[in-house]
Amino acid sequence: MEDVLGYFDTLSNWGRWGDDDQLGTLNHITGDVRLAAARAVRHGRSVSCAWDVAVPGEMERATTTCPCAADMPGAEAMPAAFHADRRWGFSSERLGLTFHGNTVTHLDSPCHLYWDGRLYNGRPHTMVDAATGSAWAAVTAAANGIVTRGVLLDVAAARGVPWLEPGEGVRPRDLEEAERRQGVRVRSGDAVLLRTGYGRVRHEAGYTPALTQAGWHATSLPWLHEREVALIGADTPQDVQPSGYDNVLMPVHAVGLVAMGLWLVDNCDLEACAATAAELSQWDFQLAVAPVRFTGTSGSPVNPIATF
Repeated sequence: MEDVLGYFDTLSNWGRWGDDDQLGTLNHITGDVRLAAARAVRHGRSVSCAWDVAVPGEMERATTTCPCAADMPGAEAMPAAFHADRRWGFSSERLGLTFHGNTVTHLDSPCHLYWDGRLYNGRPHTMVDAATGSAWAAVTAAANGIVTRGVLLDVAAARGVPWLEPGEGVRPRDLEEAERRQGVRVRSGDAVLLRTGYGRVRHEAGYTPALTQAGWHATSLPWLHEREVALIGADTPQDVQPSGYDNVLMPVHAVGLVAMGLWLVDNCDLEACAATAAELSQWDFQLAVAPVRFTGTSGSPVNPIATF
């Protein structure tokens, strides 16, 4: 426990890129890193690393349909040409979505969590307002998108199991064994996607709420810091649960977001990515993550695309 609490200091990136920095670990993605990511495209095959957003349950939807637009309410105020054309209609939607949680594939920006009332780079939690959202380290800090080299580490396959059991944590030795088995090495600026195999469980049995899950163990944080990883994702909501630490419910989220400024993609579907990587014997690829530019929000639903 003392080690994990110490990570808030020993792994801190506060001030590393200046006192006004809101990008955190995305600073590791340099122009050279993006060029290297482009060179990782060797087959021209793209796969999604996201789940469909289910309806209903995860999203509230109100759909408007109008088979003939000329008959819609208010059409009488439209120009005459609008009334003359009776062949076209339309449908439109109003959507409501709570993306944080354990089901929707989404990006967490650093303002998503506080520790001792502080955000990444030492800003006070009061910079997040209930009415206007966050004025610091919101998802719009990544408005230009995240394009870098992605590396899939299939820890379930490295352990020789279809999936990790709930409560099993992934430690540095697991990550390095996956690197050795796959012939790849994580380097500065990479996005690391962790496959526990939970995506296979979800495909076969459907999503069921649970208090336990496989995921990153807190002891992986120094490894991610040393390798200068820009972004992590997992096929679970990241942290192994239970974390094993009574006073830090989600240490990967807390230390990662607040101390390191480490951006997270929760709830990926990595089954197609893993199958493609195994087929091509290629475990690195170009990864593109484009958040919606929601002003002041602590994240965004995303559809990460891996291109091999």
